[in-house]
Amino acid sequence: MTALLEIKQYIRKFYIKNEVYITYFWKFLLALISIAVINSKLGFMSSLNNIAIVLMASLLCAILPANFIVVVSALFILGHLYSLSAECALIAFVVFALMFLLYFRFSPKDTLAVLLTPLLFFLHIPYVVPIAAGLIGTPVSIVSVSFGLVISFMISYFSSNTVGTGAENVEAAATEFKTMISGMLGNKAMLVMIVAFAITIAVVYVIRRSSMDNCWKIAITTGAIVLAIVTIIGSVATKADISIPGVILGTIVSAILTLAIEFFSFNLDYSRTEKVQFEDDDYYYYVKAVPKVTLTAPDRRVKKINRAKGQR
Repeated sequence: MTALLEIKQYIRKFYIKNEVYITYFWKFLLALISIAVINSKLGFMSSLNNIAIVLMASLLCAILPANFIVVVSALFILGHLYSLSAECALIAFVVFALMFLLYFRFSPKDTLAVLLTPLLFFLHIPYVVPIAAGLIGTPVSIVSVSFGLVISFMISYFSSNTVGTGAENVEAAATEFKTMISGMLGNKAMLVMIVAFAITIAVVYVIRRSSMDNCWKIAITTGAIVLAIVTIIGSVATKADISIPGVILGTIVSAILTLAIEFFSFNLDYSRTEKVQFEDDDYYYYVKAVPKVTLTAPDRRVKKINRAKGQR
């Protein structure tokens, strides 16, 4: 444990010292990965697959605000779908227009939630997102995560239903997907996951905001259980195409991964909890103070000893 705390301290010091460069780097890397995934899943417009364009777009995202990564990713998706079919691009445009109206209104700081949801979806571990969003976000993160899921299913749908088909099949697929978006009934798996993720975010947020000991660990455990139960019940009730073993394994892996977030963001020493009470003219105050687990990294100094003159 001591070694982990030392590593944590070194990482925090390194990040604080190089925050500007690290911010540029993670924005560039996130944009590069997002565009690469979009190109690999869609890839209908060959010019957008050009590595030079991908690198230039990623570099542009690195120097601009993080929200610009979402905009660039949306433009790449629209470009690929327009190359496939104008109808497909129109449907995607409507989805993105609605997303940006709600996203920039309620959760403009949840860039990571919007981008990581599709990325983790295609890595088959999307269940990390709602637990993490509940830990470090707010209930309005439901908006960002929900649109991330919609984008994930949209990309997956067009990728699997339009490759190698003729124009007639493309139009039929576009019409079917338009019906799914407008009625929210076309893909039961998407609806089940949106509901399950929303409930999980709310549950995790409420528990981690409480004053109970080890609230973050309890929130992670409870969130994983709620996520698995709601997803499985929803899948069985709606006969959605969701793998139940995948849900169970995914929630377990997600809970383990989110423990790393808890370690770096909310690692407290509950054995040294103090409760104090005081008052003023209007109120009584009951305060619970829990110190963070900290460990000062050893400051190693090298002392140079010079030999005395004339001594051999």
